[in-house]
Amino acid sequence: MKVGSGIARVALVIALALPAGCAERDPGREASEALARNQALIVSGNQAYRSGKYQLAAKRYAAAAVAKKDDPAAYFGMGMALARLGRIEEARAAYTRSRELARQRQRRPRRGARIAALARRGS
Repeated sequence: MKVGSGIARVALVIALALPAGCAERDPGREASEALARNQALIVSGNQAYRSGKYQLAAKRYAAAAVAKKDDPAAYFGMGMALARLGRIEEARAAYTRSRELARQRQRRPRRGARIAALARRGS
């Protein structure tokens, strides 16, 4: 009987927790979680690269690129690891993507700069 009541308690806890997990998504929170995940994967990729584990490093950098698609550091790291693995064409593609993203960042004014520019225009 104790086992059955334990299962019932677990089922009740799960049932009560489900609606909380199904709440509306917060885009700001999701973006910050993606950024944190991206940074953790890049740090992990850097550690693997320094340890000579280039295959693992390439996987970590690729996962970072998935977490945050516009991060040039993820693609640059991937290029370094792929080059060490002898996968030169893939490394070149990763380097090219990294360079493209870095240039896009340079051309795009930061949000604070855009707000300040709009405020100056309005006055």
